[in-house]
Amino acid sequence: MSKLLFRFVKQAASLAQKRCAASPTAVSDPTGHGFPGWKHVTLHFLRVHMDATYREIVDWASEMDRVRGLLQLSRTAFPAPSTLYRSFERVPMSVWRGFLRESATICDPGSHGAIDATFFDRETASRHYQHRSDRHIRTLKTTALVDTNSCAILDIHCSAHWPHDTQTGRRVALRNTEKIESLAGDKGYDDQSLRDALRSEGVRPLLRHRLFAAYDHAHNARLDSGLYDQRWMAETAFSAIKRRFGPAVHPRAWYREFRELVLIAAVFNLEQALKQ
Repeated sequence: MSKLLFRFVKQAASLAQKRCAASPTAVSDPTGHGFPGWKHVTLHFLRVHMDATYREIVDWASEMDRVRGLLQLSRTAFPAPSTLYRSFERVPMSVWRGFLRESATICDPGSHGAIDATFFDRETASRHYQHRSDRHIRTLKTTALVDTNSCAILDIHCSAHWPHDTQTGRRVALRNTEKIESLAGDKGYDDQSLRDALRSEGVRPLLRHRLFAAYDHAHNARLDSGLYDQRWMAETAFSAIKRRFGPAVHPRAWYREFRELVLIAAVFNLEQALKQ
């Protein structure tokens, strides 16, 4: 096993232990008789990092001596793939967001953020399954708040109904005002009430105005071009994620797809931290 892979596993295990200790959520077994939750979370991080299935990651991890030592598991003591599969959805979305926030702090983020949205495909399924599950939406809209200093993803919002950018942008921006001092966004986030809300929280809005009148040109001209031009870091983060992990999410249930996207963002942050 390469040193870089083991460093990733150590980072993931440390993050999982810290967060699981602060959260009372039963990850492995609601009765408390399963494996410690942080071991399950570490295997989920490793699964996404290695682009493996549940069965593959159990087989591979059980053959890695240093991973077994870190997880304190013998070769035959690893959870079954079905157990690992069920543990993924036992973790609430709020806890997965906590892992994402903790992974972003490892990257030593700055004070300027950029917000943008993209779409991820849902894995292609058979027409019979789509008809049976009444599944017609084939893409998920994902809005991310990205730190322009480290390209770390600070927060993420997922939706299957494609809400307007001003709606998702407000939710993402206002729950992260303590992390940023300024926020850059394109014309899709042009909303005066959002600007006022950000200013009331001490965040400088750098949101471009849509052009309806001459004074809109003046508003855009007064934007700090040095900070606003760093908005491309959000597009860079999306491009890097899609090239690294693919443009589609594989779970079939929508709530598992949302968790998978947040986990992918957390894994991306840990990989960015290892490059620094």
